[in-house]
Amino acid sequence: MTIIIESAQDAEQIAAAATAFRQAGRAAALTGAGISVESGIPDFRSEGGLWTIFAPEEYATIDVFLSDPAKAWRLYRALGQTLLGKKPNPAHTALAQLESASRLETVVTQNVDGLHQAAGSRHVIEVHGDHQHLHCLGCGWREPATPEHVQEDADLPRCSRCKFVLKPNVVLFGEAVRNMDEAAEVMSHCDAVLVVGTSAQVYPAAGLPALVKQRGGLILEFNIDSTDRPGNAADGFRPGWPWAADSLDSDYLFAGPAGKFLPIFADAVLGFE
Repeated sequence: MTIIIESAQDAEQIAAAATAFRQAGRAAALTGAGISVESGIPDFRSEGGLWTIFAPEEYATIDVFLSDPAKAWRLYRALGQTLLGKKPNPAHTALAQLESASRLETVVTQNVDGLHQAAGSRHVIEVHGDHQHLHCLGCGWREPATPEHVQEDADLPRCSRCKFVLKPNVVLFGEAVRNMDEAAEVMSHCDAVLVVGTSAQVYPAAGLPALVKQRGGLILEFNIDSTDRPGNAADGFRPGWPWAADSLDSDYLFAGPAGKFLPIFADAVLGFE
């Protein structure tokens, strides 16, 4: 049975969750679009989100990039402009604090915004790539992205080595997700996982919390509620994996903004130090 925490006044339940987390031993986090909404980055399918302006099947597939990179770059520039100047919020900071205190080993993120690293998290596994670099599909060259790359009148960036058109280092529909073996290895040795801002209902990421649960581990979920979570079908550039998982079998659900509840939870965990 899931224990639902809806208020900062639920002190007894928060303390119980913090105690269970501390007793669990090794822990990781899985994050999605919902954690960055409070930094001003809308999820892709919300009103005004990128998918309501740029149909993903028309702009965000690897085939589109290869056949018409100029069209694909219209979407990339819009995404880049959305991310410009965005800062970590208290939820990102709380995860970094837990890692700094050796209470969290790894953050596995489905996001491409780099906000976990900006908040101070050192061990971050990005399964959908990142928007801070450009990648050459021709020779594998990678270089930092700059604000100039997302200007509307900018020329298509080309590889300095082979002159192939560069693309942001993000996973497109039709491409495989990245670093899943590393993410699965981490989760398979964890006794607790914090699931933040994602429904974790679409594979392959959906299988990660299950690896923890299968070994008798603890799932602590931080989402708006149990049925309408930020990040549902909107965790950024994600391949079209059709297999949906069952609902998360969470032990605790912090039902509210992650920027509110994760700092409260982290304070409760670290308050025992």
